[in-house]
Amino acid sequence: MDIFYLFVLLLSCRIQVAGRMKLSPETLTVLRGEEVRFTCSASNSRWTVMVWLLNGTAVLTIAKDGGVLPSVNPNVTAETSPVSHGDSWVFVLKFTERHDQGPVTCDLQGIDRKTASLFVQEKGSVKVVGEDKLAFKGQSVPFECQAAGWYPPPTLQWQVNDKKVNQDEYNISSEESGKSLFTVTSNLSVTAVKSSHVACLASVSALLTPLKSSVRLTVVAEVLQEEEDDCTLPLALTASLSALLLLLLLCTCTVLWHRRRRQAKPSPQEAIRSDQSVSGRRSVAEQTGGNVNLGYSSEGPTDAVNNELIGETRRQEDFVIFHKVPDVVSSSSLSLHNMAPPQVCLSEENSKNVRRITTV
Repeated sequence: MDIFYLFVLLLSCRIQVAGRMKLSPETLTVLRGEEVRFTCSASNSRWTVMVWLLNGTAVLTIAKDGGVLPSVNPNVTAETSPVSHGDSWVFVLKFTERHDQGPVTCDLQGIDRKTASLFVQEKGSVKVVGEDKLAFKGQSVPFECQAAGWYPPPTLQWQVNDKKVNQDEYNISSEESGKSLFTVTSNLSVTAVKSSHVACLASVSALLTPLKSSVRLTVVAEVLQEEEDDCTLPLALTASLSALLLLLLLCTCTVLWHRRRRQAKPSPQEAIRSDQSVSGRRSVAEQTGGNVNLGYSSEGPTDAVNNELIGETRRQEDFVIFHKVPDVVSSSSLSLHNMAPPQVCLSEENSKNVRRITTV
């Protein structure tokens, strides 16, 4: 019975000793470069010195009466906890490096010590290899993702239009590079159903938001389907034949138009002769006030004689002003032997007689 009481007494003493100090958090995971804080609280106010050890090496000493003592490591410091009365201190590691990973110990000299675990991770980069892609509907499109410079190896996850892809649909391979950093590669094959955003996400436990890289997959439908092949060729031939027939029709119309124009156009000699005859007739008819019979053909003078007479008539038009001319005063038949033109008597204000010729 005495042995039993002795055992209970020893157990209670051990529980009291264990409850004299507390270290929190017990485990902490951070990214390289982040600040680290551990809090050590002593329930026994009789402690005098608190020593902090990092990976088994003392890096900071705190005296209950004197506070934080000078340290050779400028990257560590300590501050009192706002909820304590001098018996709780916060150990601060300003800039965390990879070699800081390991146990963090708070040692109350002569009373107790507690140890926590610190894990330092490395954030790298993630990239979907290549640029935006274009594919026909139903085509299988490959994608590759590379996450480089991570510690530990990151977790990769594929997403299509923000929906996670089943892990059975892609593979993952990892290799270690210099400085204990890892590069992870993953390959995914996507069937082109509709235009989508394909994204690759990489993350470690200390990273609150995964790193993301995405590309655009544009899906287009084929213009020519198998059902349309049979009617595409006849349509093309019909269009070509229609264009050819239209061209031939235009050429034929152009040739006929030019031919009719040539037939209707008189020869140069006939045009000159017609112009001279009409001009002479108009001149005499206008000045005499008579009517010209365009259907009459003289048998006497030749074309040369008529031209001479018409020229003489035009020259004399400049000196004569007619007030009134009878249609025909007198006319006589012309012969080839008599080249003189017939006499026409006209009455004018200056009582001059001028020769004129007209054809009835």
